[in-house]
Amino acid sequence: MKFKLITTFAAMSLSFNVIAGVCYDSVTQTTPTERFTINPDGTVSDSKTGLMWQRCSYGQVYNNATATCEGSTPSLTWQTALRGAVNDTTASYNDWQVPNIKELASIIEHRCTEPSINESVFLGTKLQNYWTNTSGVNTINSAWVYQFDSGLNSLHAKTSSVYLRLMRYEK
Repeated sequence: MKFKLITTFAAMSLSFNVIAGVCYDSVTQTTPTERFTINPDGTVSDSKTGLMWQRCSYGQVYNNATATCEGSTPSLTWQTALRGAVNDTTASYNDWQVPNIKELASIIEHRCTEPSINESVFLGTKLQNYWTNTSGVNTINSAWVYQFDSGLNSLHAKTSSVYLRLMRYEK
């Protein structure tokens, strides 16, 4: 009986960790793969916006040989996220930034949920909130985030622990 209970519990916990994205064919794709150039250095160039993005979430390293993101993804306070961007040197670039709300919105895939991002282009995305550098107007102790579970945005306290994906202006 004890073995059966443990086996059942293990199977249940695995099922909660495996989440498949849901996309709706009747909705127009907002981030088609053709819009992006996937670079071998772990970056992605967006032909529509002129922005370059890190292919993996902040803290992860892109492995070109396996086309995967390796390492952990820390959740950060807003201030730590801003400092992290200044110090990041992914792909030998030193001008990474926390995106503003419009920039982060540009990579939301509105026809999909769980995650609401093009998984062929962007890897390692958590089904959680991601920081923008946009502060709240009436609540300066808050900043805007986008949730890549649903593609919705909201204000969060700058002391909250939130994930991050960095961008830069491609020259």
